[in-house]
Amino acid sequence: MRRPLRTVVTLDTNVDPREIAHALSSADGFEIVQQATGAGDRRAALAGPADLVVVGCDGDSDRAIELVAEAVAHRSDRPVVVLSSHPPNGLMERLFAAGADDIVVLPEDPQRVAFAIEKAVARKHGPGATKAGRIVTVLGPKGGTGKTLLSANLGVALAKEGRRTTAVDLDLQFGDLALTLGLEPRRTLYDLARAGGGLDAGKLDGFAVKHRSGLRALLAPVRPDEAAAVGGDLLAQVWETLRSTEDYVVVDTCAGFPPEAIAAIDAATDLVLVGTLDAGSLKDSKLGLETLALMGHDPAGVLLVLNRSGSRVGIEPRDVEQILGRAPDVSIPSDRTVTRSVNEGRPIVASSPRSSAARAITQLAHLLLAREAGQPLPGMDGLTRRAA
Repeated sequence: MRRPLRTVVTLDTNVDPREIAHALSSADGFEIVQQATGAGDRRAALAGPADLVVVGCDGDSDRAIELVAEAVAHRSDRPVVVLSSHPPNGLMERLFAAGADDIVVLPEDPQRVAFAIEKAVARKHGPGATKAGRIVTVLGPKGGTGKTLLSANLGVALAKEGRRTTAVDLDLQFGDLALTLGLEPRRTLYDLARAGGGLDAGKLDGFAVKHRSGLRALLAPVRPDEAAAVGGDLLAQVWETLRSTEDYVVVDTCAGFPPEAIAAIDAATDLVLVGTLDAGSLKDSKLGLETLALMGHDPAGVLLVLNRSGSRVGIEPRDVEQILGRAPDVSIPSDRTVTRSVNEGRPIVASSPRSSAARAITQLAHLLLAREAGQPLPGMDGLTRRAA
């Protein structure tokens, strides 16, 4: 069964919210994630990871045009459907010009409303219109570099940017993504594997755990002996399904290059390599780039992250560039708020967004968004990068 469309409802003045609620009352069709009235609520709702925006208006209304335009400005790839309690008359062309995908005049049978909205969604995201989501695989050949911290916070940062994002804990034996996000692993990849049968978006959504930021997470098994149940065939289906439903998938891997990590690398549209400011980690990062090259991935397209970059250990930034052959794309400075955020299970980009570490991770999210938009990355002009 298809999961309900996560819907933001925004209303013009003089619109009866009960009429809109009735129009959207078809069984399992819609999940109202927020009904926004005030400007602040509306901006927050439109920035969230919803699938659909419904604008309720009362016939001729310039305000409805403003609401449609605002929704499109936040996410041009998300369908916007207008439900009007009276015929919009001469306003119809202006609503379509502002970005509305369809207009339904009420009262109307809820099943007919659902059908009209599904057609609008199909036109927006159907064959030839859908852009597959991006899979960001986070790597660190050496353990202890902060891959999980980065993966959790990067996922939250992308969700805060209004991208529908799922984080996957691929450290199948000792994954700590749940701990870092402060989530209870009530459902894990092990439970998904044991469920058997086919895999679709609705089923996968049932095994994801929701974070209050809007990020969803597929968590690692709670016991090391359960890891063997999560096979490569299942993970291949997971990547295929998530790419069809998510804007971003952030994959947290274990140290090294085990088979599941290699599969996530091959599925990735973006690779992030994390190292720290010590000789052993930098050596392993260099070997990691060389290994990726042998696997057919251009090292120039890998985003390099230097964690705990403010540590005073006798290695200078110029030494890093000399060892790796290039400067890091993002340097995350040492920040005492990081340890506290991990212990509390509160991602730092949400709990301390102005901290130096949070700003650096947000910078990485913006680099990925720029890459998605086809914009050149700062300091990487002319370099070859893997495309989706």
